[in-house]
Amino acid sequence: MKNTIFTGAAVAIVTPMHADGTVDLDKLGRFIDFQIQGGTDAIVICATTGESSTLTHEEHIEAIRYAVQKTAGRVPVIAGTGSNDTAYAVKLSLEAQKAGVDALLCVTPYYNKTSQAGLVAHFTYIADRVDLPIILYNVPSRTGVNIKPETYLTLSKHPNIVATKEANGDITSVARTAALCGDDLAIYSGNDDQIVPLLSLGAKGVISVLSNVMPQKAHDICARYFAGDVEGSRRLQLELISLIDALFITVNPIPVKAALNLMGFDMGPCRLPLTDLSEQEESILKAELEKHHLLQKVFS
Repeated sequence: MKNTIFTGAAVAIVTPMHADGTVDLDKLGRFIDFQIQGGTDAIVICATTGESSTLTHEEHIEAIRYAVQKTAGRVPVIAGTGSNDTAYAVKLSLEAQKAGVDALLCVTPYYNKTSQAGLVAHFTYIADRVDLPIILYNVPSRTGVNIKPETYLTLSKHPNIVATKEANGDITSVARTAALCGDDLAIYSGNDDQIVPLLSLGAKGVISVLSNVMPQKAHDICARYFAGDVEGSRRLQLELISLIDALFITVNPIPVKAALNLMGFDMGPCRLPLTDLSEQEESILKAELEKHHLLQKVFS
């Protein structure tokens, strides 16, 4: 059995920006403290929700280093280091390893895509060159390529490939992956609206957008399930489903960053090509935040 990096809810943390669009590390540090105090089980830095695709290489590494230093071993830090360029993914992964992260999150190649054989070659090439556990990230809605259960089986034989963040939305596919891979591959839900369904198939938790605004509740969905309170976990999942929907009312991370700004965190804008919510979208999001008593000044 491979070691599990974390159990529960990890936050796919946003990257705070100044008004001019530069990265605000001070605000990131304060938000990391808020997350850990709120019960988050791991920090995932520089992934999709962290706008990794528009961070420069220097910003990417600086944010990873800062997150490791600020977290100071309180919870695991997982760095997004995936790329559609295999060589660059290795370079980024080695720099993250040097910075002291606990694990890597590697997304499937986007735009140029690749075949299932190409996925095996790509991830194996990265895994052969690092000394850290790797969480694969399967999100075909963004990348245009899906990891099949049989491909997971092949990849799970590599000692450094230990888990997947599964966001393909296909419960049957997840079940087949779990049946084929067993303890050789931990599964984390990549969709907040499917936490309990995936836990029922043996998932170890979730890498969560919801955790940005409600770290304790996301943690509790998992903790209750693992404690045997399946009904309590299910109720929490359903209680939060309309908020989760609002956090994905348009392209992530636009809504969650807007939510945090409405909550008083002052996370700044998203970088282009991401734009602001429409008035209608903001109204829907604000109503959900009000329903859950989240519109309170936290820090500025």
